[in-house]
Amino acid sequence: MFIDHHCHLDFPQFAEDFDGVIQRAKSAGVGAMVTISTHVKKLDTLLELTTRDPDIYCSVGTHPHNADNEMHIGTDDLVRLATSHDKIVAIGEAGLDYFYQKSTRENQAEGFRRHIAAARETGLPLEIHTRDADDDCKAILEDEHAKGAFPAILHCYTGGMDLAMRAVELGLYVSFTGVVSFKKSDALREIARAVPLDRILIETDAPYLAPEPFRGKTNEPAFVVHTAAAIAKARGIESDDIAAATTENFFRLFTKVKRPVAFPASHDCVAVGGMSGK
Repeated sequence: MFIDHHCHLDFPQFAEDFDGVIQRAKSAGVGAMVTISTHVKKLDTLLELTTRDPDIYCSVGTHPHNADNEMHIGTDDLVRLATSHDKIVAIGEAGLDYFYQKSTRENQAEGFRRHIAAARETGLPLEIHTRDADDDCKAILEDEHAKGAFPAILHCYTGGMDLAMRAVELGLYVSFTGVVSFKKSDALREIARAVPLDRILIETDAPYLAPEPFRGKTNEPAFVVHTAAAIAKARGIESDDIAAATTENFFRLFTKVKRPVAFPASHDCVAVGGMSGK
């Protein structure tokens, strides 16, 4: 079984073929998907999508791009919403984006800290977005960790080795997308080799960042198997091993998610036929 813990099923790229996207994911062995919030104000849309399949879940939070527009949402609001529905299984995505800087750095940082506090209080994992902000991200993580541990993931990781290793030391997870399969991603593959196997997750961030051999096309949850294959190749192990490890890591971290009926616990380590090595 594979898990796509970070995708955006509410984005318009999936509107015309939503059921097809979900079916292709399941046919590829994807047992669960978490569609990630970018605006708290759109939570109802995400929750509606979770009703369309028992193995679709969602998060609640504000992307750093939108921090300026949702500064009125505090930690108490995030906690209240996160605990209001069984299908809300994570906080975020929140963090720092200094590449686009669509919101001020001050508001991004404040929003990031509020989301960390919500993750600490609820025990739900925080999906962290960090881009071109390694030093400030590390400083905030260290400062907040000193106040009390919290579950979190550096999602779609493209930062440096130092931040990744420090996050692992703080008990966080590091997640990779299709970027790890790109020809020029040697440095990222080095990080994927260095992160302990019990701290790795895989995702698509669909509809963005489709892995090889689909680069440039609309990404979808089914393609997470190719990200797993790229990490397996980098580490010199089988895709089955990445599937098994990342699935167990996911269920250890996402405690509100139920194991899919199609993939009972006794079969967690059985890979989908024909996927290994692709």
